[in-house]
Amino acid sequence: MVEQKNSEALQQLLDREAIRECIYRYCRGIDRQDEQALRSAYWPDGTDQHGPFNGNAHAFVDYALQRLKSSDRSVHHVTNLSVQLAGTVAAVETYWLALQREPDKSGTLQEVFMSGRYIDRFEKRGDEWRIAARTVVYDWLRPLGAPAGTEAERMGPRKPNGQNHPQDPVYALFAALGR
Repeated sequence: MVEQKNSEALQQLLDREAIRECIYRYCRGIDRQDEQALRSAYWPDGTDQHGPFNGNAHAFVDYALQRLKSSDRSVHHVTNLSVQLAGTVAAVETYWLALQREPDKSGTLQEVFMSGRYIDRFEKRGDEWRIAARTVVYDWLRPLGAPAGTEAERMGPRKPNGQNHPQDPVYALFAALGR
């Protein structure tokens, strides 16, 4: 009986960690414009209600990557994460902070700070957890305007700078590990 409880507790920890890794993979995917990472966070039949987009999650990936083509930088951070497991389904609330930069209609780069929550229904199929349904809740938005100076002036000697897939340094590390 004790051994079974320990086994169940261990499986719950493994499931929670797999869910957490999936959320992290989504953040890297959106920030680096990494299509494979983004798609791997969702089941093909998953859904996403994400600001003006509401539909199939893989169609959201297409939509997001198209919109982000004109964006040179974004950073998503996740903080509080609550996972309620119910067999092969989980209710997950994840708080997020995002700083995004994209051109306005005149082509001038504008920065915006946002925060909110991902309200996700995860499903475990086989041994893998992915998002089956996502609703993005926006709790805070603050336009920051155009950044001052050039990228080189802002970043100064701080190198390397974050890049989109596959130029970002993390992909060289993954390649070195044979991933």
